[in-house]
Amino acid sequence: MSYTLLIVEDEPDLLRLLEAYFSKINYHTLTAKSGKEAIKQAANQPDLILLDIGLPDFNGLEVCQRIRDHVSCPILFLTAKIQETDKLSGFAVGGDDYILKPFSIDELAARIAAHIRRDLRHTGKTKAKFADDLVIDYSAKEVYYDNQALSLAKKEFEIIEFLSLHNGQVFDKERIYELLWGYDSDGNASVVAEHIRRIRAKFMAAGVKSHIETVWGLGYKWVSL
Repeated sequence: MSYTLLIVEDEPDLLRLLEAYFSKINYHTLTAKSGKEAIKQAANQPDLILLDIGLPDFNGLEVCQRIRDHVSCPILFLTAKIQETDKLSGFAVGGDDYILKPFSIDELAARIAAHIRRDLRHTGKTKAKFADDLVIDYSAKEVYYDNQALSLAKKEFEIIEFLSLHNGQVFDKERIYELLWGYDSDGNASVVAEHIRRIRAKFMAAGVKSHIETVWGLGYKWVSL
């Protein structure tokens, strides 16, 4: 499932970088270079807005205040510097988080996916349906194919949940292990490959193609098909 991301940024190089990156990992991207454009694009009801604070016409805080009554999605501010009073102002007008520049684009993607996941749960939009009749119910922690529930272990579902919410993004098994098992867990990352083997076997037994693709030498990614 593709989510719509509105990127509001007046630095052309950064805007192009963000648009290219998120398009590559299967987000539908909308862009704006000013507050006025951002307000117009927000009418398209994106799933998340990445909003630069320093815009040429009026700042991101004012944009957020103007659109907050019309959009319910998470709004994440981009800023080069921030003080406690700035944070309070941002949260007061309806912002959900702050991303400090410079930032890791992989971490930014993970935070965006986490906010979308929380928003799906809070608004009741907890199901994602894919083109081949595969349905993931994130709230019930169930996966269905052709209206039949697949029997999945807890960690198997967590891998499906994590990768599907980071659609198109590649993670190596060490990173998946750290995020889902924890840094202090006993064991090693080879358990991830075994869980993915089991997921694929269960998908195959149910007659559905595996959405988890191996990117040789790099890791795994979810593909919508």
